[in-house]
Amino acid sequence: QVQLVESGGGLVQAGGSLRLSCAASGRTFSSYAMGWFRQAPGKEREFVATISWSGGSTAYAASVKGRFTISRDNAKNTVYLQMNVLKPEDTAVYYCAADTRRPLYFSGTSYSSETQYNYWGQGTQVTVSS
Repeated sequence: QVQLVESGGGLVQAGGSLRLSCAASGRTFSSYAMGWFRQAPGKEREFVATISWSGGSTAYAASVKGRFTISRDNAKNTVYLQMNVLKPEDTAVYYCAADTRRPLYFSGTSYSSETQYNYWGQGTQVTVSS
């Protein structure tokens, strides 16, 4: 069983920055593909970013590319989402997700789908005021 705990959410003005963290349990974190998703009020959950087990490959949603950066520290069992130039439309609950099954290769396209992940965190609220 893997537990994911997000932190770092909050209220920020448009144009500001936040860094989300997701701490994972488990002794094989370095073999997990990780992702961030978000869900705005009244909308479906959507893909934000994903990172391979080594951190060498990443992928982003078009709406956040160039503003958000996903990274990981395998020594700390933690994945991060640095969010810059935040916009009101970034307001959402942000969820961390993990795939512990370690496929043969990492595909950013595949990992943009919720179905690729088998563990989810509880979410952290990000609110961007205009």
